[in-house]
Amino acid sequence: MRTQLILPPAPIADYISSIVVIENNNIFRETILPLIAKGYPSIVFQLTNPCLTAGTKTDHLVLYGQNIKPIPLHVSGHVTVIAYFLYPHMLKFLFEADAKELTDLSIDLSLTPVARAMSLQEQLLNARDLHTRLKLLDNYVLKLAASRKATSPEAIAYATRIIQNNHGIISLPALQKELYVTERTLQRLFESHVGLSPKTFSRICQFHSALQHLEQNQFTDMISVAYANGYADQSHLIRAFKEFTNYSPLEYLKAANDFPR
Repeated sequence: MRTQLILPPAPIADYISSIVVIENNNIFRETILPLIAKGYPSIVFQLTNPCLTAGTKTDHLVLYGQNIKPIPLHVSGHVTVIAYFLYPHMLKFLFEADAKELTDLSIDLSLTPVARAMSLQEQLLNARDLHTRLKLLDNYVLKLAASRKATSPEAIAYATRIIQNNHGIISLPALQKELYVTERTLQRLFESHVGLSPKTFSRICQFHSALQHLEQNQFTDMISVAYANGYADQSHLIRAFKEFTNYSPLEYLKAANDFPR
């Protein structure tokens, strides 16, 4: 499996945090690629052979809201996934929907006005190379942003950035005080613009930091990783892992190793 991490070009860098491209030509059986919680909604173009399981349908152009539980992506044969990860607070601004309504859900973007006017899905499917597909998606994000009149509140942009920079280990009352907002106001801002409560968003950021550390050290020394990421002990880390992946850390490692390369 070939994975590329691409920095967003300057015109869309205010809206898109990162671009990830996954390509695999060697999946000879239907496989589930789990999209686990990381704190970012995403615009995804996914191209895969028709799945082997009868009745399974894969939409090609999808908006994934914030997810708590992993979202299963069924893939087989040749696989191309291009994911544009939005900044956490950009969901409502770009799509003019209450972010909470999209949590743990996905929608077919090919049916939405801007994508339909561009024939975006058809152009992506007919594109001959990755560069062309990236330019199409860049233009789509720019068209979305240009059609919006209101801006995203600076308070929610600042709050999500501070929580991410501190890997979720932060005092929410202190953040409220810094922003001069009440607990209820902060809750409403997060639910409307991010789709999660501040506490849940912080816990996802904390888990994702721990996951990155575990992957770096091949899932050894879980006790040190737990302490480094603000967990009381190893058992608390394992519980968080099961909540966000449905696996224990070792089960997750085995599942990752079993994925076709």
